Amino acid sequence: MSRAKSLGYRLEVMCGRFTLRSRDRITVKGLRASDLPFEARFNIAPSQSILAIADFGNGLDQRYLVWGLVPSWSKDGKGFINARSETIEDKPSFSESFQRRRCLIPADGFYEWQRSGKIAQPYFFQMHDESPFAFAGIWDEWQTDGNLIASCAVITTTANELLASIHDRMPVILRSQSYDTWLGGNYEPAKLRNLLAPFPAAEMMSHAVGYDVNHPKVDDEHLLRPVEPNLGVTLSLF
Repeated sequence: MSRAKSLGYRLEVMCGRFTLRSRDRITVKGLRASDLPFEARFNIAPSQSILAIADFGNGLDQRYLVWGLVPSWSKDGKGFINARSETIEDKPSFSESFQRRRCLIPADGFYEWQRSGKIAQPYFFQMHDESPFAFAGIWDEWQTDGNLIASCAVITTTANELLASIHDRMPVILRSQSYDTWLGGNYEPAKLRNLLAPFPAAEMMSHAVGYDVNHPKVDDEHLLRPVEPNLGVTLSLF
């Protein structure tokens, strides 16, 4: 069992899976070239290491962080994979990170589940041109047994028209022209809040996918193949 999994995390099942098939087109002004290892991912899941971009203390850089933010003051080591935009300024688990430790989380698609009772159909969402983008995220560092664990959460907002029939929430997707504002050192609440809006539905597309995505150990390209929706399988993400 990995250290991340041993920590545990609190799960709100929204943006519980995403993809990053290439990082080559993720560009941020001032970002240094990275020699971090990279492989295409088709089913990134909570508690796993995910790529993040932020000023970690020495200018903009890229790091792998645990997906499941553990606040620095946490006593139980439980992480949060999502932070709701409406309460991010008020909740102690997120407010300091929102003020001081904002990050970009590169992605090029994500999954949501349409539920009917205990059954659910997964759908894949991406840009019309399949281009990469970045989620708005926050990060923090937590110490345990002499080890420093850096972790992050994806910020969510209300669903746009494309997602609304599937789920009432969606991850905050930032436009490239907003990266500097989001990553900037100045804490300007009004400007930051304005960025936490639903991404325009007209620029996105989606299709139903198979149930293999429910299993985090399955991670290959076949997960993205379109299927006919079938609300006949019990939801089991983990």
